[in-house]
Formats: sequence, C-alpha cells, structure tokens
Amino acid sequence: MDIKEKINEVVEKVTSDKDLKEKFDKNPVKAIEEVLGVDLPDDTVEKIVDGVKAKVAVDSISDVASKLKGLF
Repeated sequence: MDIKEKINEVVEKVTSDKDLKEKFDKNPVKAIEEVLGVDLPDDTVEKIVDGVKAKVAVDSISDVASKLKGLF
C-alpha cells in the first residue's frame, strides 16, 4: 500500500466534502476507513491520519497566505 497515495486521496476527499471534513475532525480513523473502504491496521491508519492532518494544515496556511497577498 502506498501511504502517500492514500493520504493524497483522503485529503482530496476531505477538503472537497464538508460532511466528511466534519467526520474527519471528530473521528479521523473512522473517516479514513470510510473513504478508503477498508479496515486498516491501527499503525497504518495513524500514519495516514497524521499525514492528512499535516497536509490539510499546510493547505490551509497556503490559502491564508494567498488571501493575505491579495490584500497588499
């Protein structure tokens, strides 16, 4: 399993679906297993959760930075 590919898949779905984003915020493991459609070992899910949280945070910071550039 390519964890990086799965992280990108989950990030894309979480950032484009408000309901799924809420599920991810409340219970990331369950949301990821729902997106991927499989029950994964805990260590694999935790790696994906950490990766998704990091990527979503970076994307959010990039969005804020872009908006701030537009102000100046």
